[in-house]
Amino acid sequence: MSMHRNLIAALCTALFAFPAQTTAQEENVSDAPNWKRGAVCYEIFVRSFYDSDGDGIGDLQGLIQKLDYINDGDPDSQRDLGARCIWLMPVAQSPSYHGYDVTDYYNVDRDYGTNEDFKRLVSEAHRRGIRVLVDLVLNHASSEHPYFKDALLNPDSPYRDWFIWSPSHPGVKNPWGGDNWHRSPVREEYYYGFFWSGMPDLNYETPAVREEAKRIATFWLEELGADGFRLDAVKHLVEQDYGRIVEHVPATHAVLREFAAHTHRVAPDAFTIGEVWDSIGAMLLYYPDQLDAYFAFEASEAIMESVRTGSANTLLRPFLRLQRELPADRWSPFLRNHDQTRTLTALGGDIARAKLAATLLLTLPGLPFVYYGEEIGMTGDKPDPRLRTPMHWSRASAAGFTDGLAWEPLQPDSLIANVEVQEADPNSLLNLYRRLIHLRAENTALASGQLVPLTASVSAVAAYLRREGGRAVLVVANLDMEPLSGVTVASEGRVLPAGRYEVRSLLGGPPGAPLTVGENGRIESYVPLPSVGPLESHVFELTVGSR
Repeated sequence: MSMHRNLIAALCTALFAFPAQTTAQEENVSDAPNWKRGAVCYEIFVRSFYDSDGDGIGDLQGLIQKLDYINDGDPDSQRDLGARCIWLMPVAQSPSYHGYDVTDYYNVDRDYGTNEDFKRLVSEAHRRGIRVLVDLVLNHASSEHPYFKDALLNPDSPYRDWFIWSPSHPGVKNPWGGDNWHRSPVREEYYYGFFWSGMPDLNYETPAVREEAKRIATFWLEELGADGFRLDAVKHLVEQDYGRIVEHVPATHAVLREFAAHTHRVAPDAFTIGEVWDSIGAMLLYYPDQLDAYFAFEASEAIMESVRTGSANTLLRPFLRLQRELPADRWSPFLRNHDQTRTLTALGGDIARAKLAATLLLTLPGLPFVYYGEEIGMTGDKPDPRLRTPMHWSRASAAGFTDGLAWEPLQPDSLIANVEVQEADPNSLLNLYRRLIHLRAENTALASGQLVPLTASVSAVAAYLRREGGRAVLVVANLDMEPLSGVTVASEGRVLPAGRYEVRSLLGGPPGAPLTVGENGRIESYVPLPSVGPLESHVFELTVGSR
Protein backbone atom coordinates (compact mmCIF):
# COMPACT_ATOMS: atom_id res chain seq x y z
CA MET A 1 0.00 0.00 0.00
CA SER A 2 2.91 2.38 0.72
CA MET A 3 4.18 1.81 -2.84
CA HIS A 4 0.73 2.76 -4.15
CA ARG A 5 0.66 5.91 -2.04
CA ASN A 6 4.16 6.87 -3.30
CA LEU A 7 2.90 6.47 -6.86
CA ILE A 8 -0.15 8.60 -6.11
CA ALA A 9 2.03 11.26 -4.51
CA ALA A 10 4.20 11.34 -7.63
CA LEU A 11 1.11 11.77 -9.77
CA CYS A 12 -0.05 14.65 -7.55
CA THR A 13 3.33 16.36 -7.99
CA ALA A 14 3.10 15.95 -11.73
CA LEU A 15 -0.40 17.36 -11.78
CA PHE A 16 0.58 20.58 -10.03
CA ALA A 17 3.64 21.07 -12.25
CA PHE A 18 1.69 22.12 -15.38
CA PRO A 19 2.72 25.52 -16.78
CA ALA A 20 0.59 28.29 -15.31
CA GLN A 21 -0.10 29.90 -18.68
CA THR A 22 -2.00 26.88 -20.06
CA THR A 23 -5.75 27.37 -19.91
CA ALA A 24 -8.43 24.72 -20.11
CA GLN A 25 -10.23 26.62 -22.88
CA GLU A 26 -7.27 26.08 -25.23
CA GLU A 27 -8.06 22.37 -25.21
CA ASN A 28 -10.60 20.47 -27.28
CA VAL A 29 -11.89 16.95 -27.45
CA SER A 30 -8.70 15.76 -29.16
CA ASP A 31 -6.48 16.94 -26.30
CA ALA A 32 -6.99 13.79 -24.31
CA PRO A 33 -4.41 14.22 -21.52
CA ASN A 34 -5.65 17.66 -20.52
CA TRP A 35 -9.40 17.72 -21.04
CA LYS A 36 -10.21 17.15 -17.35
CA ARG A 37 -8.16 20.14 -16.25
CA GLY A 38 -10.67 22.79 -15.22
CA ALA A 39 -13.56 20.71 -16.57
CA VAL A 40 -17.06 20.23 -15.21
CA CYS A 41 -19.28 17.29 -16.19
CA TYR A 42 -23.06 17.24 -16.48
CA GLU A 43 -25.28 14.28 -15.54
CA ILE A 44 -28.32 13.77 -17.80
CA PHE A 45 -31.37 11.54 -17.57
CA VAL A 46 -32.22 11.35 -21.28
CA ARG A 47 -35.86 10.45 -20.58
CA SER A 48 -36.29 13.80 -18.82
CA PHE A 49 -34.09 16.15 -20.81
CA TYR A 50 -35.88 17.06 -24.05
CA ASP A 51 -38.51 15.29 -26.15
CA SER A 52 -38.07 15.76 -29.91
CA ASP A 53 -41.10 13.82 -31.17
CA GLY A 54 -43.97 14.66 -28.81
CA ASP A 55 -44.37 11.24 -27.19
CA GLY A 56 -43.64 12.70 -23.73
CA ILE A 57 -40.28 10.92 -23.39
CA GLY A 58 -36.93 12.62 -23.78
CA ASP A 59 -34.72 11.13 -26.47
CA LEU A 60 -31.29 11.34 -28.08
CA GLN A 61 -32.48 13.60 -30.87
CA GLY A 62 -33.84 15.96 -28.24
CA LEU A 63 -30.54 15.92 -26.40
CA ILE A 64 -28.72 16.75 -29.64
CA GLN A 65 -31.00 19.77 -30.07
CA LYS A 66 -30.03 20.99 -26.59
CA LEU A 67 -26.27 20.43 -26.78
CA ASP A 68 -25.60 24.15 -27.25
CA TYR A 69 -27.15 24.73 -23.83
CA ILE A 70 -24.51 22.42 -22.35
CA ASN A 71 -21.61 23.66 -24.46
CA ASP A 72 -21.89 25.54 -27.76
CA GLY A 73 -18.23 24.98 -28.65
CA ASP A 74 -17.38 28.68 -28.59
CA PRO A 75 -14.92 29.48 -25.79
CA ASP A 76 -15.80 33.18 -26.02
CA SER A 77 -19.49 32.55 -25.40
CA GLN A 78 -20.94 32.28 -21.91
CA ARG A 79 -24.54 31.61 -22.87
CA ASP A 80 -23.85 27.90 -22.44
CA LEU A 81 -23.01 26.03 -19.25
CA GLY A 82 -19.52 25.22 -20.51
CA ALA A 83 -19.57 21.58 -19.39
CA ARG A 84 -16.89 19.50 -21.03
CA CYS A 85 -18.41 16.07 -20.59
CA ILE A 86 -21.83 14.55 -20.15
CA TRP A 87 -22.75 11.40 -18.24
CA LEU A 88 -25.87 9.76 -19.61
CA MET A 89 -27.83 7.63 -17.20
CA PRO A 90 -28.47 4.20 -18.81
CA VAL A 91 -29.53 4.35 -22.45
CA ALA A 92 -29.42 0.62 -23.28
CA GLN A 93 -32.61 -1.38 -23.79
CA SER A 94 -34.51 -1.90 -20.52
CA PRO A 95 -38.07 -2.64 -19.38
CA SER A 96 -37.90 0.05 -16.68
CA TYR A 97 -38.13 3.84 -16.93
CA HIS A 98 -34.73 4.25 -15.20
CA GLY A 99 -32.78 1.78 -17.34
CA TYR A 100 -30.76 0.18 -14.57
CA ASP A 101 -32.06 -3.32 -15.44
CA VAL A 102 -30.71 -3.96 -18.92
CA THR A 103 -32.14 -6.50 -21.36
CA ASP A 104 -29.86 -5.71 -24.31
CA TYR A 105 -26.47 -4.14 -23.74
CA TYR A 106 -25.84 -3.68 -27.47
CA ASN A 107 -28.80 -1.52 -28.45
CA VAL A 108 -30.09 1.90 -27.42
CA ASP A 109 -33.50 1.79 -25.74
CA ARG A 110 -36.25 2.25 -28.32
CA ASP A 111 -37.75 5.09 -26.26
CA TYR A 112 -34.54 7.05 -26.81
CA GLY A 113 -33.82 6.24 -30.45
CA THR A 114 -31.32 4.04 -32.24
CA ASN A 115 -27.64 3.25 -32.23
CA GLU A 116 -27.31 5.60 -35.19
CA ASP A 117 -28.85 8.37 -33.09
CA PHE A 118 -26.24 7.71 -30.43
CA LYS A 119 -23.43 7.94 -32.99
CA ARG A 120 -24.81 11.24 -34.19
CA LEU A 121 -24.99 12.48 -30.60
CA VAL A 122 -21.33 11.62 -30.09
CA SER A 123 -20.35 13.36 -33.32
CA GLU A 124 -22.29 16.52 -32.43
CA ALA A 125 -20.96 16.49 -28.87
CA HIS A 126 -17.37 16.13 -30.04
CA ARG A 127 -17.83 19.03 -32.44
CA ARG A 128 -18.59 21.16 -29.38
CA GLY A 129 -15.76 19.78 -27.24
CA ILE A 130 -18.03 17.54 -25.13
CA ARG A 131 -17.10 13.98 -24.19
CA VAL A 132 -19.86 11.41 -23.79
CA LEU A 133 -19.84 8.94 -20.88
CA VAL A 134 -22.50 6.24 -20.68
CA ASP A 135 -23.79 4.56 -17.55
CA LEU A 136 -22.66 0.94 -17.67
CA VAL A 137 -24.56 -1.41 -15.37
CA LEU A 138 -22.32 -4.40 -14.69
CA ASN A 139 -23.38 -5.53 -11.21
CA HIS A 140 -26.62 -7.05 -12.47
CA ALA A 141 -28.82 -7.58 -15.51
CA SER A 142 -32.59 -7.52 -15.87
CA SER A 143 -34.72 -10.52 -14.94
CA GLU A 144 -36.08 -10.02 -18.48
CA HIS A 145 -32.65 -10.43 -20.05
CA PRO A 146 -32.74 -13.44 -22.40
CA TYR A 147 -29.68 -14.98 -20.75
CA PHE A 148 -31.30 -14.90 -17.31
CA LYS A 149 -34.60 -16.20 -18.66
CA ASP A 150 -32.80 -19.10 -20.30
CA ALA A 151 -30.85 -19.84 -17.11
CA LEU A 152 -34.06 -19.66 -15.06
CA LEU A 153 -35.93 -22.13 -17.25
CA ASN A 154 -33.11 -24.51 -18.11
CA PRO A 155 -30.73 -25.93 -15.46
CA ASP A 156 -28.40 -26.97 -18.31
CA SER A 157 -28.34 -23.51 -19.86
CA PRO A 158 -24.90 -22.25 -20.93
CA TYR A 159 -25.77 -19.09 -19.00
CA ARG A 160 -26.56 -20.86 -15.75
CA ASP A 161 -23.20 -19.91 -14.23
CA TRP A 162 -23.64 -16.32 -15.28
CA PHE A 163 -25.91 -15.88 -12.26
CA ILE A 164 -25.85 -16.98 -8.61
CA TRP A 165 -28.14 -19.79 -7.43
CA SER A 166 -28.91 -21.78 -4.31
CA PRO A 167 -31.12 -24.90 -4.09
CA SER A 168 -32.55 -23.54 -0.84
CA HIS A 169 -32.64 -20.19 0.89
CA PRO A 170 -29.20 -19.75 2.54
CA GLY A 171 -30.83 -18.07 5.53
CA VAL A 172 -28.63 -15.03 5.06
CA LYS A 173 -29.65 -11.43 5.55
CA ASN A 174 -27.53 -8.61 4.25
CA PRO A 175 -25.81 -6.26 6.74
CA TRP A 176 -28.90 -4.01 6.77
CA GLY A 177 -31.31 -6.82 7.54
CA GLY A 178 -32.66 -7.16 4.01
CA ASP A 179 -33.01 -10.30 1.93
CA ASN A 180 -31.07 -10.48 -1.33
CA TRP A 181 -32.18 -14.03 -2.17
CA HIS A 182 -35.27 -14.37 -4.35
CA ARG A 183 -37.35 -17.46 -4.93
CA SER A 184 -37.45 -18.72 -8.49
CA PRO A 185 -40.88 -18.62 -10.11
CA VAL A 186 -40.03 -21.83 -11.94
CA ARG A 187 -38.69 -24.34 -9.40
CA GLU A 188 -37.67 -24.73 -5.77
CA GLU A 189 -34.48 -22.66 -5.82
CA TYR A 190 -33.28 -19.12 -5.18
CA TYR A 191 -31.22 -16.59 -7.09
CA TYR A 192 -29.20 -13.66 -5.78
CA GLY A 193 -30.12 -10.05 -6.58
CA PHE A 194 -28.66 -7.39 -4.35
CA PHE A 195 -31.04 -4.57 -5.33
CA TRP A 196 -34.29 -6.42 -6.07
CA SER A 197 -35.68 -9.51 -7.73
CA GLY A 198 -35.86 -7.76 -11.11
CA MET A 199 -32.07 -7.26 -11.07
CA PRO A 200 -30.31 -10.65 -10.71
CA ASP A 201 -26.62 -10.20 -9.94
CA LEU A 202 -24.07 -11.34 -12.48
CA ASN A 203 -21.52 -13.90 -11.32
CA TYR A 204 -18.04 -12.49 -11.91
CA GLU A 205 -16.39 -15.71 -10.79
CA THR A 206 -17.46 -17.03 -14.20
CA PRO A 207 -14.79 -16.05 -16.80
CA ALA A 208 -17.42 -15.72 -19.54
CA VAL A 209 -19.14 -12.95 -17.58
CA ARG A 210 -15.92 -10.97 -17.29
CA GLU A 211 -15.29 -11.43 -21.01
CA GLU A 212 -18.81 -10.28 -21.84
CA ALA A 213 -18.30 -7.11 -19.79
CA LYS A 214 -15.22 -6.41 -21.89
CA ARG A 215 -17.09 -7.06 -25.13
CA ILE A 216 -19.82 -4.63 -24.09
CA ALA A 217 -17.22 -1.98 -23.29
CA THR A 218 -15.48 -2.54 -26.61
CA PHE A 219 -18.77 -2.21 -28.49
CA TRP A 220 -19.68 1.14 -26.93
CA LEU A 221 -16.16 2.51 -27.37
CA GLU A 222 -15.39 1.26 -30.87
CA GLU A 223 -18.76 0.85 -32.56
CA LEU A 224 -20.75 3.67 -30.97
CA GLY A 225 -17.91 6.08 -30.17
CA ALA A 226 -18.49 6.62 -26.43
CA ASP A 227 -15.65 8.29 -24.55
CA GLY A 228 -15.93 6.23 -21.40
CA PHE A 229 -18.22 4.95 -18.69
CA ARG A 230 -19.79 5.69 -15.37
CA LEU A 231 -19.98 2.30 -13.64
CA ASP A 232 -22.90 1.74 -11.33
CA ALA A 233 -22.64 0.21 -7.83
CA VAL A 234 -19.13 -1.14 -8.33
CA LYS A 235 -18.52 -1.91 -4.65
CA HIS A 236 -21.16 -4.67 -4.91
CA LEU A 237 -19.74 -6.49 -7.94
CA VAL A 238 -18.70 -9.61 -6.01
CA GLU A 239 -20.22 -11.05 -2.82
CA GLN A 240 -18.87 -13.56 -0.30
CA ASP A 241 -20.45 -16.14 1.97
CA TYR A 242 -23.86 -16.25 0.29
CA GLY A 243 -24.17 -12.48 0.54
CA ARG A 244 -23.10 -11.93 4.13
CA ILE A 245 -20.30 -9.73 2.76
CA VAL A 246 -21.70 -7.56 0.00
CA GLU A 247 -19.16 -4.79 -0.58
CA HIS A 248 -15.43 -4.16 -1.07
CA VAL A 249 -14.64 -7.84 -1.60
CA PRO A 250 -11.05 -8.37 -2.87
CA ALA A 251 -12.36 -10.09 -5.99
CA THR A 252 -14.26 -6.90 -6.87
CA HIS A 253 -10.97 -5.02 -7.13
CA ALA A 254 -9.57 -7.74 -9.38
CA VAL A 255 -12.60 -7.48 -11.69
CA LEU A 256 -12.30 -3.70 -11.92
CA ARG A 257 -8.56 -3.89 -12.51
CA GLU A 258 -9.09 -6.32 -15.37
CA PHE A 259 -11.94 -4.29 -16.85
CA ALA A 260 -10.05 -1.00 -16.65
CA ALA A 261 -6.93 -2.48 -18.25
CA HIS A 262 -9.04 -3.79 -21.12
CA THR A 263 -10.83 -0.46 -21.57
CA HIS A 264 -7.54 1.39 -21.88
CA ARG A 265 -6.16 -1.16 -24.32
CA VAL A 266 -9.20 -0.57 -26.54
CA ALA A 267 -9.33 3.20 -26.05
CA PRO A 268 -6.30 4.65 -24.24
CA ASP A 269 -8.04 7.99 -23.74
CA ALA A 270 -11.29 6.57 -22.34
CA PHE A 271 -12.39 7.84 -18.94
CA THR A 272 -13.99 5.57 -16.35
CA ILE A 273 -15.61 6.71 -13.12
CA GLY A 274 -17.26 4.49 -10.54
CA GLU A 275 -19.93 4.79 -7.89
CA VAL A 276 -18.51 3.81 -4.50
CA TRP A 277 -21.13 5.28 -2.19
CA ASP A 278 -19.01 5.24 0.95
CA SER A 279 -16.37 7.07 2.96
CA ILE A 280 -13.12 8.36 1.51
CA GLY A 281 -11.28 5.58 3.33
CA ALA A 282 -13.38 2.95 1.55
CA MET A 283 -13.05 4.78 -1.78
CA LEU A 284 -9.25 4.84 -1.57
CA LEU A 285 -9.21 1.03 -1.71
CA TYR A 286 -10.15 1.38 -5.38
CA TYR A 287 -6.88 3.11 -6.37
CA PRO A 288 -4.39 3.34 -7.98
CA ASP A 289 -4.92 0.89 -10.86
CA GLN A 290 -8.66 0.25 -11.11
CA LEU A 291 -11.02 2.86 -12.59
CA ASP A 292 -9.74 6.33 -13.37
CA ALA A 293 -11.93 8.11 -10.83
CA TYR A 294 -14.74 7.73 -8.29
CA PHE A 295 -17.44 10.02 -6.95
CA ALA A 296 -16.42 11.64 -3.66
CA PHE A 297 -19.60 11.26 -1.61
CA GLU A 298 -17.95 12.37 1.62
CA ALA A 299 -16.71 15.60 0.04
CA SER A 300 -20.14 16.26 -1.40
CA GLU A 301 -21.82 15.77 1.95
CA ALA A 302 -19.30 18.15 3.53
CA ILE A 303 -20.48 20.94 1.22
CA MET A 304 -24.15 20.26 1.85
CA GLU A 305 -23.71 19.94 5.62
CA SER A 306 -21.71 23.17 5.87
CA VAL A 307 -24.30 25.11 3.90
CA ARG A 308 -27.18 23.57 5.89
CA THR A 309 -25.64 24.18 9.32
CA GLY A 310 -23.83 27.44 8.70
CA SER A 311 -20.52 26.06 9.96
CA ALA A 312 -17.31 25.77 7.94
CA ASN A 313 -15.49 23.71 10.58
CA THR A 314 -15.39 20.45 8.61
CA LEU A 315 -15.92 21.70 5.05
CA LEU A 316 -12.36 21.35 3.79
CA ARG A 317 -11.36 18.20 5.65
CA PRO A 318 -12.34 15.65 2.97
CA PHE A 319 -11.01 17.83 0.16
CA LEU A 320 -7.63 18.18 1.86
CA ARG A 321 -7.43 14.43 2.46
CA LEU A 322 -8.25 13.67 -1.16
CA GLN A 323 -5.72 16.26 -2.29
CA ARG A 324 -3.03 14.56 -0.21
CA GLU A 325 -3.84 11.12 -1.60
CA LEU A 326 -4.83 11.65 -5.25
CA PRO A 327 -4.49 13.83 -8.33
CA ALA A 328 -7.47 16.16 -8.61
CA ASP A 329 -8.76 14.59 -11.84
CA ARG A 330 -9.18 11.20 -10.15
CA TRP A 331 -12.09 12.09 -7.86
CA SER A 332 -15.35 13.91 -8.40
CA PRO A 333 -17.33 16.00 -5.93
CA PHE A 334 -20.95 16.93 -6.66
CA LEU A 335 -23.95 18.30 -4.78
CA ARG A 336 -26.68 15.77 -5.62
CA ASN A 337 -27.24 12.92 -8.06
CA HIS A 338 -30.25 11.02 -9.41
CA ASP A 339 -30.64 9.02 -6.17
CA GLN A 340 -30.66 11.95 -3.75
CA THR A 341 -33.02 14.71 -2.72
CA ARG A 342 -32.28 17.66 -4.96
CA THR A 343 -30.14 20.46 -3.58
CA LEU A 344 -32.80 23.15 -3.35
CA THR A 345 -35.25 20.78 -1.61
CA ALA A 346 -32.54 19.65 0.82
CA LEU A 347 -31.80 23.32 1.58
CA GLY A 348 -35.42 24.17 2.32
CA GLY A 349 -36.00 26.09 -0.90
CA ASP A 350 -33.36 28.70 -0.05
CA ILE A 351 -31.88 29.98 -3.34
CA ALA A 352 -29.13 31.89 -1.50
CA ARG A 353 -27.92 28.65 0.09
CA ALA A 354 -28.11 26.88 -3.28
CA LYS A 355 -25.89 29.61 -4.76
CA LEU A 356 -23.48 29.20 -1.87
CA ALA A 357 -23.30 25.42 -2.40
CA ALA A 358 -22.68 25.90 -6.12
CA THR A 359 -19.89 28.38 -5.45
CA LEU A 360 -18.14 26.01 -3.05
CA LEU A 361 -18.48 23.03 -5.39
CA LEU A 362 -17.11 24.90 -8.38
CA THR A 363 -14.19 26.57 -6.60
CA LEU A 364 -12.92 23.51 -4.71
CA PRO A 365 -10.64 20.85 -6.25
CA GLY A 366 -11.67 17.68 -8.07
CA LEU A 367 -13.57 17.02 -11.30
CA PRO A 368 -17.08 18.25 -10.39
CA PHE A 369 -20.32 16.79 -11.71
CA VAL A 370 -23.61 18.71 -11.89
CA TYR A 371 -26.96 16.87 -12.07
CA TYR A 372 -29.25 18.27 -14.76
CA GLY A 373 -31.67 20.90 -13.42
CA GLU A 374 -29.57 21.70 -10.36
CA GLU A 375 -28.34 24.80 -12.20
CA ILE A 376 -31.90 26.19 -12.34
CA GLY A 377 -32.87 25.10 -8.84
CA MET A 378 -35.20 22.25 -9.75
CA THR A 379 -36.73 20.60 -6.69
CA GLY A 380 -37.44 16.94 -5.99
CA ASP A 381 -37.59 14.34 -3.24
CA LYS A 382 -38.20 10.60 -3.01
CA PRO A 383 -39.65 8.43 -4.47
CA ASP A 384 -37.04 8.15 -7.22
CA PRO A 385 -39.17 9.24 -10.20
CA ARG A 386 -39.68 12.59 -8.44
CA LEU A 387 -35.91 13.08 -8.37
CA ARG A 388 -35.78 12.64 -12.15
CA THR A 389 -38.63 14.79 -13.43
CA PRO A 390 -38.57 16.53 -16.85
CA MET A 391 -36.25 19.48 -17.35
CA HIS A 392 -37.83 22.94 -17.13
CA TRP A 393 -36.94 24.83 -20.30
CA SER A 394 -39.57 27.57 -20.50
CA ARG A 395 -42.92 28.88 -19.31
CA ALA A 396 -44.67 27.04 -22.14
CA SER A 397 -46.89 24.00 -21.68
CA ALA A 398 -45.01 21.12 -20.00
CA ALA A 399 -42.19 23.64 -19.32
CA GLY A 400 -41.09 23.33 -22.95
CA PHE A 401 -39.98 19.74 -22.38
CA THR A 402 -42.53 18.15 -24.73
CA ASP A 403 -45.44 18.94 -27.03
CA GLY A 404 -47.25 15.93 -25.59
CA LEU A 405 -47.98 14.59 -22.12
CA ALA A 406 -44.77 14.32 -20.09
CA TRP A 407 -43.89 10.80 -18.92
CA GLU A 408 -43.79 12.09 -15.31
CA PRO A 409 -45.63 15.15 -13.92
CA LEU A 410 -43.45 18.22 -13.68
CA GLN A 411 -42.50 19.88 -10.41
CA PRO A 412 -44.92 22.64 -9.30
CA ASP A 413 -42.24 25.35 -9.55
CA SER A 414 -41.69 24.90 -13.30
CA LEU A 415 -42.98 28.42 -14.08
CA ILE A 416 -40.17 29.94 -11.99
CA ALA A 417 -37.35 27.41 -12.01
CA ASN A 418 -36.81 27.28 -15.75
CA VAL A 419 -34.11 28.23 -18.24
CA GLU A 420 -36.14 30.94 -20.00
CA VAL A 421 -36.84 32.92 -16.82
CA GLN A 422 -33.35 32.55 -15.39
CA GLU A 423 -31.54 33.46 -18.60
CA ALA A 424 -33.16 36.90 -18.40
CA ASP A 425 -31.99 37.45 -14.81
CA PRO A 426 -28.26 38.21 -14.50
CA ASN A 427 -28.39 37.28 -10.81
CA SER A 428 -30.09 33.91 -11.31
CA LEU A 429 -28.75 30.59 -10.14
CA LEU A 430 -28.33 29.52 -13.78
CA ASN A 431 -26.15 32.49 -14.63
CA LEU A 432 -24.07 31.93 -11.52
CA TYR A 433 -23.42 28.32 -12.61
CA ARG A 434 -22.45 29.56 -16.06
CA ARG A 435 -20.01 32.14 -14.69
CA LEU A 436 -18.43 29.70 -12.26
CA ILE A 437 -18.03 26.86 -14.78
CA HIS A 438 -16.46 29.17 -17.37
CA LEU A 439 -14.28 30.77 -14.70
CA ARG A 440 -13.04 27.35 -13.60
CA ALA A 441 -12.05 26.60 -17.19
CA GLU A 442 -10.31 29.94 -17.74
CA ASN A 443 -8.45 30.40 -14.46
CA THR A 444 -5.54 28.02 -13.92
CA ALA A 445 -5.69 28.37 -10.12
CA LEU A 446 -9.30 27.16 -10.08
CA ALA A 447 -8.68 24.65 -12.85
CA SER A 448 -5.99 22.66 -11.08
CA GLY A 449 -4.54 24.73 -8.26
CA GLN A 450 -3.61 23.42 -4.84
CA LEU A 451 -6.21 23.94 -2.11
CA VAL A 452 -4.74 25.95 0.77
CA PRO A 453 -6.95 26.21 3.88
CA LEU A 454 -7.24 29.52 5.66
CA THR A 455 -8.46 30.17 9.19
CA ALA A 456 -11.29 32.65 9.57
CA SER A 457 -11.99 34.46 12.81
CA VAL A 458 -15.61 33.24 12.62
CA SER A 459 -16.53 29.57 12.18
CA ALA A 460 -19.40 30.52 9.89
CA VAL A 461 -16.93 31.77 7.26
CA ALA A 462 -15.29 29.40 4.80
CA ALA A 463 -11.98 30.75 3.50
CA TYR A 464 -9.40 29.12 1.28
CA LEU A 465 -6.91 29.72 -1.51
CA ARG A 466 -6.52 27.91 -4.81
CA ARG A 467 -2.93 28.33 -5.98
CA GLU A 468 -1.25 27.33 -9.26
CA GLY A 469 2.08 28.65 -10.44
CA GLY A 470 1.92 32.43 -10.28
CA ARG A 471 -1.85 32.62 -9.92
CA ALA A 472 -3.92 32.56 -6.75
CA VAL A 473 -7.64 32.80 -6.03
CA LEU A 474 -9.14 33.58 -2.64
CA VAL A 475 -12.62 32.33 -1.76
CA VAL A 476 -14.51 33.79 1.20
CA ALA A 477 -18.05 32.62 1.98
CA ASN A 478 -20.37 33.60 4.82
CA LEU A 479 -22.47 30.54 5.68
CA ASP A 480 -24.46 32.47 8.29
CA MET A 481 -27.90 34.04 7.95
CA GLU A 482 -26.53 37.28 9.44
CA PRO A 483 -24.05 39.79 8.00
CA LEU A 484 -20.59 39.59 9.50
CA SER A 485 -18.24 42.54 9.96
CA GLY A 486 -14.48 42.68 10.37
CA VAL A 487 -13.90 38.98 9.64
CA THR A 488 -10.19 38.19 9.45
CA VAL A 489 -8.49 35.34 7.66
CA ALA A 490 -5.03 33.93 8.29
CA SER A 491 -2.79 31.14 7.05
CA GLU A 492 -0.01 28.90 8.18
CA GLY A 493 3.38 28.50 6.57
CA ARG A 494 4.46 30.03 3.30
CA VAL A 495 1.30 30.20 1.25
CA LEU A 496 2.15 33.18 -0.98
CA PRO A 497 5.29 35.02 -2.08
CA ALA A 498 5.96 38.21 -0.19
CA GLY A 499 4.40 41.30 -1.73
CA ARG A 500 1.39 43.56 -1.95
CA TYR A 501 -1.57 42.01 -3.76
CA GLU A 502 -4.46 43.64 -5.51
CA VAL A 503 -7.69 41.73 -4.78
CA ARG A 504 -10.08 41.70 -7.76
CA SER A 505 -13.52 40.10 -7.76
CA LEU A 506 -13.94 37.40 -10.41
CA LEU A 507 -17.73 37.43 -10.10
CA GLY A 508 -18.31 41.13 -10.67
CA GLY A 509 -18.55 42.11 -7.01
CA PRO A 510 -16.63 44.78 -5.11
CA PRO A 511 -12.85 44.41 -4.89
CA GLY A 512 -11.31 43.17 -1.70
CA ALA A 513 -8.92 45.17 0.44
CA PRO A 514 -5.28 45.04 -0.74
CA LEU A 515 -3.37 42.18 0.88
CA THR A 516 0.19 42.53 2.12
CA VAL A 517 2.23 39.36 2.64
CA GLY A 518 5.47 39.61 4.55
CA GLU A 519 8.72 37.71 4.10
CA ASN A 520 7.33 34.75 6.05
CA GLY A 521 4.77 34.18 3.27
CA ARG A 522 1.83 34.12 5.67
CA ILE A 523 -1.52 35.81 5.53
CA GLU A 524 -1.98 37.44 8.90
CA SER A 525 -5.20 39.03 10.25
CA TYR A 526 -6.33 40.04 6.79
CA VAL A 527 -9.79 41.62 6.46
CA PRO A 528 -10.93 41.00 2.85
CA LEU A 529 -14.08 43.14 3.14
CA PRO A 530 -15.49 45.43 5.84
CA SER A 531 -18.53 43.17 5.97
CA VAL A 532 -19.80 40.02 4.26
CA GLY A 533 -23.51 39.74 3.69
CA PRO A 534 -25.62 36.79 4.83
CA LEU A 535 -25.10 33.67 2.71
CA GLU A 536 -22.77 35.68 0.50
CA SER A 537 -19.64 34.42 -1.23
CA HIS A 538 -16.73 36.18 -2.94
CA VAL A 539 -14.17 34.82 -5.37
CA PHE A 540 -11.11 37.07 -5.67
CA GLU A 541 -8.04 36.90 -7.86
CA LEU A 542 -4.83 37.97 -6.12
CA THR A 543 -2.42 39.91 -8.33
CA VAL A 544 0.98 41.09 -7.17
CA GLY A 545 1.22 44.87 -7.14
CA SER A 546 3.93 47.00 -5.54
CA ARG A 547 5.72 46.18 -2.28
